[in-house]
Amino acid sequence: MTEPVMPHGTPGIPAGWTMAWSRPVGWILDHLVYRTSVTGRHNVPTGGPVIFAGNHISFLDGPVMFGASPRPMHILVKQEMFTGFLGRVLTASGQLPVDRSGDRAALQRCRKVLDAGRCVGILPEGTRGSGAAEDINGGVAWLALNSGAPVVPVSILGTRKGDEHLDSVPRPGRRFHVSFGNALTLSRRAGESGRASMDRAALEIRAALSGHVQDSIQLTGQPLPAASNSQRLQAVAGTPADDH
Repeated sequence: MTEPVMPHGTPGIPAGWTMAWSRPVGWILDHLVYRTSVTGRHNVPTGGPVIFAGNHISFLDGPVMFGASPRPMHILVKQEMFTGFLGRVLTASGQLPVDRSGDRAALQRCRKVLDAGRCVGILPEGTRGSGAAEDINGGVAWLALNSGAPVVPVSILGTRKGDEHLDSVPRPGRRFHVSFGNALTLSRRAGESGRASMDRAALEIRAALSGHVQDSIQLTGQPLPAASNSQRLQAVAGTPADDH
Protein backbone atom coordinates (compact mmCIF):
# COMPACT_ATOMS: atom_id res chain seq x y z
CA MET A 1 0.00 0.00 0.00
CA THR A 2 1.37 3.43 -0.89
CA GLU A 3 1.77 5.96 1.88
CA PRO A 4 -0.64 8.91 1.89
CA VAL A 5 0.73 12.24 0.70
CA MET A 6 -0.44 15.42 2.36
CA PRO A 7 -1.07 18.33 0.00
CA HIS A 8 2.15 20.27 -0.76
CA GLY A 9 3.98 18.28 1.91
CA THR A 10 6.50 15.52 2.36
CA PRO A 11 4.96 12.03 1.99
CA GLY A 12 3.44 10.91 5.24
CA ILE A 13 3.75 14.18 7.16
CA PRO A 14 1.46 17.21 7.35
CA ALA A 15 2.09 20.10 5.01
CA GLY A 16 3.86 23.13 6.43
CA TRP A 17 0.91 25.44 5.79
CA THR A 18 -1.11 23.67 8.51
CA MET A 19 0.85 25.64 11.11
CA ALA A 20 0.22 29.03 9.49
CA TRP A 21 -3.38 29.35 10.66
CA SER A 22 -3.42 27.06 13.69
CA ARG A 23 -0.61 28.85 15.58
CA PRO A 24 -2.61 32.09 15.95
CA VAL A 25 -5.65 30.08 17.10
CA GLY A 26 -3.52 28.49 19.83
CA TRP A 27 -2.31 31.92 20.94
CA ILE A 28 -5.89 33.22 21.10
CA LEU A 29 -6.93 30.26 23.26
CA ASP A 30 -4.05 30.82 25.68
CA HIS A 31 -4.12 34.59 25.96
CA LEU A 32 -7.61 35.83 25.05
CA VAL A 33 -9.93 32.98 26.10
CA TYR A 34 -7.75 32.02 29.07
CA ARG A 35 -4.87 33.69 30.92
CA THR A 36 -1.78 31.55 30.45
CA SER A 37 1.55 32.32 32.05
CA VAL A 38 4.47 30.70 30.22
CA THR A 39 7.98 30.11 31.55
CA GLY A 40 11.05 28.30 30.24
CA ARG A 41 10.73 29.17 26.56
CA HIS A 42 14.51 29.62 26.52
CA ASN A 43 14.86 25.88 27.25
CA VAL A 44 13.39 24.98 23.85
CA PRO A 45 16.03 24.49 21.11
CA THR A 46 15.55 27.14 18.44
CA GLY A 47 16.21 24.75 15.56
CA GLY A 48 16.05 21.09 14.65
CA PRO A 49 13.60 18.43 15.81
CA VAL A 50 12.14 18.55 19.33
CA ILE A 51 9.82 16.21 21.23
CA PHE A 52 7.56 18.04 23.69
CA ALA A 53 6.36 15.71 26.48
CA GLY A 54 3.60 17.20 28.62
CA ASN A 55 1.65 15.98 31.63
CA HIS A 56 -2.05 15.28 31.05
CA ILE A 57 -4.93 16.49 33.23
CA SER A 58 -7.47 17.90 30.74
CA PHE A 59 -8.55 17.65 27.11
CA LEU A 60 -7.23 21.23 26.78
CA ASP A 61 -3.62 20.27 27.55
CA GLY A 62 -2.62 19.67 23.93
CA PRO A 63 -4.07 22.94 22.56
CA VAL A 64 -2.70 24.93 25.52
CA MET A 65 0.80 23.46 25.06
CA PHE A 66 0.52 24.13 21.33
CA GLY A 67 -0.35 27.78 21.89
CA ALA A 68 2.31 28.36 24.55
CA SER A 69 5.24 26.82 22.68
CA PRO A 70 7.80 29.09 21.02
CA ARG A 71 7.85 26.63 18.11
CA PRO A 72 5.00 24.99 16.19
CA MET A 73 4.40 21.31 16.79
CA HIS A 74 2.34 18.38 15.52
CA ILE A 75 0.52 16.77 18.45
CA LEU A 76 -0.48 13.12 18.73
CA VAL A 77 -4.27 12.99 19.25
CA LYS A 78 -6.36 9.87 19.78
CA GLN A 79 -7.84 8.75 16.49
CA GLU A 80 -11.39 8.77 17.86
CA MET A 81 -11.26 12.57 17.68
CA PHE A 82 -10.71 12.56 13.91
CA THR A 83 -14.38 12.41 12.93
CA GLY A 84 -16.78 14.99 11.57
CA PHE A 85 -15.99 18.69 11.69
CA LEU A 86 -13.51 18.33 14.56
CA GLY A 87 -11.61 15.70 12.62
CA ARG A 88 -11.30 18.02 9.64
CA VAL A 89 -10.03 20.81 11.89
CA LEU A 90 -7.45 18.54 13.53
CA THR A 91 -6.23 17.32 10.15
CA ALA A 92 -6.08 20.83 8.71
CA SER A 93 -4.09 22.03 11.74
CA GLY A 94 -1.47 19.32 11.25
CA GLN A 95 -2.27 17.08 14.23
CA LEU A 96 -1.49 13.36 14.07
CA PRO A 97 -4.02 10.57 14.79
CA VAL A 98 -2.92 7.66 16.95
CA ASP A 99 -4.52 4.41 18.07
CA ARG A 100 -3.87 4.35 21.81
CA SER A 101 -4.09 0.55 21.93
CA GLY A 102 -0.81 0.40 19.98
CA ASP A 103 0.15 2.22 16.81
CA ARG A 104 3.59 1.61 15.29
CA ALA A 105 2.58 3.44 12.12
CA ALA A 106 1.90 6.61 14.12
CA LEU A 107 5.34 6.39 15.72
CA GLN A 108 6.98 5.95 12.34
CA ARG A 109 5.09 8.96 11.03
CA CYS A 110 6.22 11.01 14.03
CA ARG A 111 9.78 9.98 13.31
CA LYS A 112 9.43 11.30 9.76
CA VAL A 113 8.14 14.59 11.15
CA LEU A 114 11.19 14.79 13.42
CA ASP A 115 13.55 13.76 10.62
CA ALA A 116 12.18 16.74 8.68
CA GLY A 117 13.38 19.02 11.50
CA ARG A 118 9.93 19.67 12.94
CA CYS A 119 8.50 19.25 16.44
CA VAL A 120 6.16 16.63 17.87
CA GLY A 121 3.99 17.03 20.97
CA ILE A 122 3.08 14.01 23.10
CA LEU A 123 1.14 13.55 26.35
CA PRO A 124 2.94 10.34 27.37
CA GLU A 125 0.77 9.53 30.39
CA GLY A 126 -1.68 8.34 27.75
CA THR A 127 -4.94 9.50 29.28
CA ARG A 128 -6.15 12.28 31.56
CA GLY A 129 -5.31 11.77 35.24
CA SER A 130 -3.68 13.60 38.11
CA GLY A 131 -0.91 14.84 35.83
CA ALA A 132 1.87 13.78 38.20
CA ALA A 133 3.56 11.73 35.43
CA GLU A 134 3.99 8.74 37.71
CA ASP A 135 3.95 6.47 34.67
CA ILE A 136 4.43 7.05 30.94
CA ASN A 137 4.17 4.93 27.81
CA GLY A 138 7.21 3.79 25.86
CA GLY A 139 6.35 5.58 22.61
CA VAL A 140 8.09 8.80 23.60
CA ALA A 141 11.22 6.87 24.60
CA TRP A 142 11.26 5.02 21.28
CA LEU A 143 10.96 8.29 19.39
CA ALA A 144 13.74 9.94 21.37
CA LEU A 145 16.13 7.02 20.85
CA ASN A 146 15.38 6.51 17.17
CA SER A 147 15.23 10.15 16.08
CA GLY A 148 17.93 11.65 18.28
CA ALA A 149 15.58 14.57 19.00
CA PRO A 150 15.83 16.17 22.45
CA VAL A 151 12.86 15.78 24.78
CA VAL A 152 11.53 18.93 26.47
CA PRO A 153 9.34 18.20 29.53
CA VAL A 154 6.29 20.46 29.70
CA SER A 155 4.32 21.12 32.87
CA ILE A 156 0.69 22.15 32.34
CA LEU A 157 -1.29 23.31 35.38
CA GLY A 158 -4.75 24.78 35.88
CA THR A 159 -6.60 23.20 32.96
CA ARG A 160 -8.40 21.05 35.55
CA LYS A 161 -8.62 21.70 39.28
CA GLY A 162 -9.63 19.87 42.45
CA ASP A 163 -12.45 17.40 41.88
CA GLU A 164 -13.52 18.78 38.51
CA HIS A 165 -14.78 16.11 36.11
CA LEU A 166 -12.35 14.87 33.49
CA ASP A 167 -14.58 16.35 30.78
CA SER A 168 -15.13 19.70 32.49
CA VAL A 169 -14.55 22.87 30.45
CA PRO A 170 -12.72 25.62 32.38
CA ARG A 171 -14.49 28.96 32.43
CA PRO A 172 -12.94 31.63 30.20
CA GLY A 173 -10.42 33.77 32.03
CA ARG A 174 -8.98 31.00 34.18
CA ARG A 175 -5.26 31.17 34.86
CA PHE A 176 -3.17 28.38 33.30
CA HIS A 177 0.53 27.77 33.85
CA VAL A 178 2.80 26.22 31.20
CA SER A 179 6.49 25.66 31.85
CA PHE A 180 9.10 24.23 29.49
CA GLY A 181 11.89 22.37 31.25
CA ASN A 182 15.48 21.57 30.36
CA ALA A 183 15.89 19.53 27.17
CA LEU A 184 16.93 15.92 27.65
CA THR A 185 18.89 14.06 24.94
CA LEU A 186 18.93 10.26 25.03
CA SER A 187 20.92 7.66 23.11
CA ARG A 188 21.64 3.96 23.17
CA ARG A 189 24.68 2.82 25.10
CA ALA A 190 27.27 0.42 23.74
CA GLY A 191 26.22 -3.19 24.32
CA GLU A 192 22.75 -2.17 25.49
CA SER A 193 19.78 -4.04 24.02
CA GLY A 194 16.85 -2.23 22.46
CA ARG A 195 14.59 -3.19 25.37
CA ALA A 196 17.11 -2.07 28.00
CA SER A 197 17.56 1.24 26.16
CA MET A 198 13.81 1.72 25.99
CA ASP A 199 13.32 1.01 29.67
CA ARG A 200 16.14 3.33 30.71
CA ALA A 201 15.01 6.13 28.40
CA ALA A 202 11.42 5.87 29.62
CA LEU A 203 12.58 6.09 33.25
CA GLU A 204 14.72 9.14 32.52
CA ILE A 205 11.90 10.91 30.67
CA ARG A 206 9.41 10.07 33.43
CA ALA A 207 11.79 11.38 36.09
CA ALA A 208 12.42 14.59 34.13
CA LEU A 209 8.72 15.22 33.51
CA SER A 210 7.48 14.36 36.99
CA GLY A 211 10.28 16.39 38.58
CA HIS A 212 9.52 19.37 36.36
CA VAL A 213 5.81 19.16 37.24
CA GLN A 214 6.66 19.21 40.95
CA ASP A 215 9.00 22.17 40.44
CA SER A 216 6.22 24.03 38.63
CA ILE A 217 3.79 23.33 41.47
CA GLN A 218 6.25 24.81 43.93
CA LEU A 219 6.83 27.84 41.72
CA THR A 220 3.19 28.63 40.93
CA GLY A 221 1.36 27.33 43.99
CA GLN A 222 -1.08 25.60 41.62
CA PRO A 223 -1.73 22.00 42.79
CA LEU A 224 -2.61 19.10 40.56
CA PRO A 225 -6.25 17.94 40.43
CA ALA A 226 -7.47 14.86 42.23
CA ALA A 227 -7.16 11.64 40.26
CA SER A 228 -10.20 9.44 39.72
CA ASN A 229 -9.93 5.97 41.22
CA SER A 230 -11.42 4.55 38.03
CA GLN A 231 -8.67 5.91 35.81
CA ARG A 232 -6.06 3.68 34.33
CA LEU A 233 -3.14 4.69 32.18
CA GLN A 234 -3.14 3.61 28.55
CA ALA A 235 -0.33 3.70 26.02
CA VAL A 236 -0.52 6.54 23.53
CA ALA A 237 1.35 4.40 21.05
CA GLY A 238 3.00 1.00 20.87
CA THR A 239 6.49 0.31 22.11
CA PRO A 240 8.51 -1.32 19.34
CA ALA A 241 11.58 -1.59 21.57
CA ASP A 242 13.79 -3.59 19.25
CA ASP A 243 12.80 -1.92 15.99
CA HIS A 244 16.24 -0.50 15.17
